[in-house]
Amino acid sequence: MAPQQQRPRSRRVACVAAGIVASVALASGPGYAVGAGVAGVADPPAPTPASVTAPTSPVTPAPLTRPEPLTPPATPAAPVTPAKTPAPAVPAPEPKPAEKPPAVGAYLDYGARGVARIAELSKWLDGTELRVGHTYLPGDRWSNIEGAPGFLDVWADWRLEQDDRMLVLNVPMMERNEGRVPDGEVRALLRQAADGAFDKHFRALGERLVELKVPDTVIVLGWEMNGITYTHRCGPDPEAWKKYWNRIVTTMRAVPGQKFRFDFTPNRGRDAIPWTQCYPGDDTVDIIGMDSYDQPTGLSFDEQVKEPYGLQEHVDFAKSHGKPISYPEWGLFRNGDNAEYMKRMLAWMDEHKPLYNTVTDYCPHGVWQCSENPKASEVYRTALAGRTDPAPDPTPDPTPEPTPPPNPVRPPNCSPVNLGDWVEYWIGGKLCLRFDWWSRGR
Repeated sequence: MAPQQQRPRSRRVACVAAGIVASVALASGPGYAVGAGVAGVADPPAPTPASVTAPTSPVTPAPLTRPEPLTPPATPAAPVTPAKTPAPAVPAPEPKPAEKPPAVGAYLDYGARGVARIAELSKWLDGTELRVGHTYLPGDRWSNIEGAPGFLDVWADWRLEQDDRMLVLNVPMMERNEGRVPDGEVRALLRQAADGAFDKHFRALGERLVELKVPDTVIVLGWEMNGITYTHRCGPDPEAWKKYWNRIVTTMRAVPGQKFRFDFTPNRGRDAIPWTQCYPGDDTVDIIGMDSYDQPTGLSFDEQVKEPYGLQEHVDFAKSHGKPISYPEWGLFRNGDNAEYMKRMLAWMDEHKPLYNTVTDYCPHGVWQCSENPKASEVYRTALAGRTDPAPDPTPDPTPEPTPPPNPVRPPNCSPVNLGDWVEYWIGGKLCLRFDWWSRGR
């Protein structure tokens, strides 16, 4: 577990009570998908033109030889030399701005603890700039999907510290989103939603993000819709689902001051339904993402590329629609500490240059916060450590064993009390109480 970092208390402590609700709602973190995918828990500069060579000055022609006249002529005028044509001026090429590498980040925790860990992960990577902060709204009730006061504040603060940072926010499309709601009920909910029953909740979320001064947030809306885990899944009624997506995007884009980008992100592979059948259209999609974990067991990376609705089809589909790609969730899974997967996935992203990627960094998927994956962790760290250019060779060199985040030390005879991430952020750590008072003095 990464050490807790103290941050300026930029919001009033009055937010704490609301934050406790959000922390409890996400206490177990984003869950796993049951289907083929896993649910969220998740160009070089143009050459400088060559100088144009100035044209050579024209050669002065020799005077013509004339026949000798019978009488002496007057002194002839000197031949006129044609004027030289000046060489055209070659404008100096305008310097191109330095191109930043694709934005990199990690899912480190949904709350304030996740924000604090961004700096720690950057330090572990020898100062590599992590420009993406990634979190999830709780999907238990509509009030949390609206962005309850206290939950998003710390993420907004982090985003506003630097202009080139990116906040990526996974937004559920339904409450009770992990409540194992049966298909029949999901179908009925989708049809209500397509008629506008839930528009007000997304208007409230859009207004909340603008109020927090993060109107350019990337919204990963209804992620992994092609699976079976979430109530916001597409399979029970794809047509109603697409209409609902379009309503949400239209509603949020109508909020004054917004600059949201909407990321359509299925699981890799077919899963319960081909994800192409859920695509709502180019007008309401800004980014085409994919959640891609190393699974199922025994599937090689080449097979992950070539499978139906796999990595190659994702890239080709996005290109045909003129959209950038992203990888909001990716990491290890069914095949354990797979260094080859890690090497190949990093090389894949260097080749195809997604707008952003965020590795899911906890066990069994992660590299920094999961000591179960030392080989893959070494590959990741070697590829990204001190990274400043867009596409280094991800082949690892020998490096020291990765240092896992230190575990907190519990005082003797003390039992920690779980008050939730938000409260722990404000009080500066876990509250530890002694429960052996009854035995003292005996």
